[in-house]
Amino acid sequence: MKFLPILISLCISTSCFSNDAFFSGFYNISSLKLENEAPYIRKNYASFNFAGFDVTYYRCKWETDPAERYIKGEVTSYFSFTGSLNEISFDLRNQLRVDSVLQRNSHLDFLRRNDSVIIQLPRRAMAGDFDSVTIYYQGVPSSSGFGTFTNSYRSGSPVMWTISEPFGAKDWWPCRNGLDDKADSIDIYITSPAQYTSVSNGLRQSIIINGDKKTTHWKHRYPIVSYLVCMAVAVYDEFSSQEQIGTDRLFMQTFSYPESTPLFKEKTFLVIETLKYFTDLLGRYPFMDEKYGHTQFGWGGGMEHQTNTFLSTPDESLMAHELAHQWFGNTITSGTWNEIWLSEGFATMLASMDMERKYPLAVKEMRKREIDQITFLPNGSVYVPSITSVSRIFDGRLSYTKASRVLNTLRWVLGDSIFFKGVNNYLADDKLTFNFAFTSDLQKHFERASGKNLKSFFDDWVYGQGYPSYNVQWSQEGTDYVNIRLSQMTSDPSVSFFALPVALQFKNATQEKTLILDNTLNGETFFEKIGFIADTVIIDPDFWLISRNNQSEKIINISGPKNQTLIYPNPVLNSAFIYLKNNLAETAVLRILDATGKLVFKDEIRFAGMAAFKEINMQKFPKGIYFIHLETNKGLKEVRKIVKQ
Repeated sequence: MKFLPILISLCISTSCFSNDAFFSGFYNISSLKLENEAPYIRKNYASFNFAGFDVTYYRCKWETDPAERYIKGEVTSYFSFTGSLNEISFDLRNQLRVDSVLQRNSHLDFLRRNDSVIIQLPRRAMAGDFDSVTIYYQGVPSSSGFGTFTNSYRSGSPVMWTISEPFGAKDWWPCRNGLDDKADSIDIYITSPAQYTSVSNGLRQSIIINGDKKTTHWKHRYPIVSYLVCMAVAVYDEFSSQEQIGTDRLFMQTFSYPESTPLFKEKTFLVIETLKYFTDLLGRYPFMDEKYGHTQFGWGGGMEHQTNTFLSTPDESLMAHELAHQWFGNTITSGTWNEIWLSEGFATMLASMDMERKYPLAVKEMRKREIDQITFLPNGSVYVPSITSVSRIFDGRLSYTKASRVLNTLRWVLGDSIFFKGVNNYLADDKLTFNFAFTSDLQKHFERASGKNLKSFFDDWVYGQGYPSYNVQWSQEGTDYVNIRLSQMTSDPSVSFFALPVALQFKNATQEKTLILDNTLNGETFFEKIGFIADTVIIDPDFWLISRNNQSEKIINISGPKNQTLIYPNPVLNSAFIYLKNNLAETAVLRILDATGKLVFKDEIRFAGMAAFKEINMQKFPKGIYFIHLETNKGLKEVRKIVKQ
C-alpha cells in the first residue's frame, strides 16, 4: 500500500524530473483522519475465529450496485480441521445481517457475537476432517481503516471499490480476518447492473448478461490472505497485452476510468520495465501463470491486491511500490501487523531502487530527502509496538521510509551480492512462500547468507529507536596519512551505539579518497593512508546511513610530548609505520642501517601540521636487527632499533 498525495519517500515523473521538483514533502498518515480508527481498532483488530481449522477455498458471490451502498453475498468456505471442534466461526461485522448458514442444503444454527458468525456443527469434527459451509448475508457495509467499502462518483458516474487492509475484510464479507490463514484459491462472482464492469483477483473466466444484470466470474489459484481479496465496479475501459518477462509470457490487464485511459496507456509500459528489473533482482514474478493488472480507483494512492493492484493514477514510483508488494506482502505476508515493515519496507526500498536506476543523477538528493524525513523526529521504531492505531501501523516515516533505509543500511553492511542472496533465499523458503513470515525469519536468512550474527543490527535498527549523529575529528599526519577519531551521539536512549561501517570522503581541490571505517566503538581512532594532504572530510558522502547533524573538524594534533616518535609494530613482519608527532620540523631524512652498519634504505619525510606519517615496506628485508636513523631540518637526531621477523 502506498499513499499518493503525500508520498512516503519520493515520486519522480518525467515532467517533475525536468524541473527538479522531485519530492512531495513529508508524509504522515495521521493527517488522513482515519475513520473510526482508535475505538474500532482497540476492540476489533483481532480475529475472533476459533483455532482448529484452516480455510482452503472461498467461493464468493456478491451482488452490488455502485450507485447504492449495499452488498448481498453468498460465501462458501471449504476448510480442513486441525483440531476437534463442534463449532466454527468467521469474522463478519454485526451491521451485516446473516440470513442463513447452510451445509449441503441443511440449515445450521449460528450466533452473532464480537463481529463474528459462530456456527454450530451438526456433529463434532475431528482433526483431518474436511467440510464446507455457505453464509448468506446482506446489508450496508461498515467502513474502517482507509474506507473499506467505498461508493463514490467519477465524472458523474457511480464507482465502488474495496480496500480491506489492515482489518477491514470482515466489514464486507465473512472470512478469516487475521494474519494466520490463507485460502489456497478463490472464485469470485460479481453481479452488478449491466452497464458496469466488475473486476477482482486472478483471471476473468466469463461474463454472463441476464436482463439488466451482468455477472462476472474471476478465478485465482494462488494462496491469498483475506485483506488482499478485492472488488471494484465502475464504467471502465479495458486494455491488455502479453509481455515477455525473461523466458515467460505474462498477461498484463488494465482497467481505467474512460477519462484516464490515455494516461494509463501512456504510462503502463513503465511497470513492465520495472517488472523485468525486479525479476532480475528477486526471481520469477510469483503469479506468472495468471497475470499482473491495474485497476483504477478513487482512493489517493495504491493498494497491492493480489495480481490486481488498485491505483489512483499511473505514477511510476507508485506502480513500482505496489508491484514490489506482489513479492513482499502477497507471496510472503507479514505474520503480524507489528511487522508490517517486512512488506512496506521492501516495497519502498525497491521503488526507490527503481527510481535510482532511472534517474542516477538524482540519487544523492533522493536519499538525502528520505533520510531527512526519517530523522525529522528523534525516535520511533520500525517495529510497531502496538497495533491499536492504523496510523501507527502505516506510519510513513517509520514503517515505510525508515524501514526502507534500514534495509539499505543492511545492503551497505553486507554488500549487494550477499544482501540479495539473503533476500532470494528468504523468498524461496518453502516454509514462507505463500505463507506468513516474521522478522526473525528474515534475520535468519541474512545471517545464513553472510555468515554474520546480525542480532545487534536488528535490535538497534528494527526494535530500537533513533539514529546516530557522527563527529569526526581528524588531523593530517605528514603528506599521506590522517589520524581520525570517530564518535557518535544517538538520538534516543534505546540505542547507546550504532555499530556500522562509516564512509569518510577526504578531499582537496584536486584529489579525493573515500575510506570505509568499521566503527565498532565510540571514540574509536584510526590511522589511514590517503596519499595527499586533505582539507575537507565528508561523512557518508553517498547517504547510505540514517544519520543527522554530522560534523567533521580538522585539528592540529598537539596532544602529548613534543618531538614524539612512534615506530610500530616492533618486531615487524611486513610493514613498519613511523609516526612523528608534535614536531616543528618541515622535513626529515630517514635512513635504515642493518646490523653491520650498511645503509639499506633512505627516504625524505615531509611534515604537515606538525606531524608526519610514513609506511616502510620491509617484507623483503632479511630477518635480523636494523637501526632507524631520523634527522630533521631543525637539528633533531634520533636512532631506534627494530627487529625484522
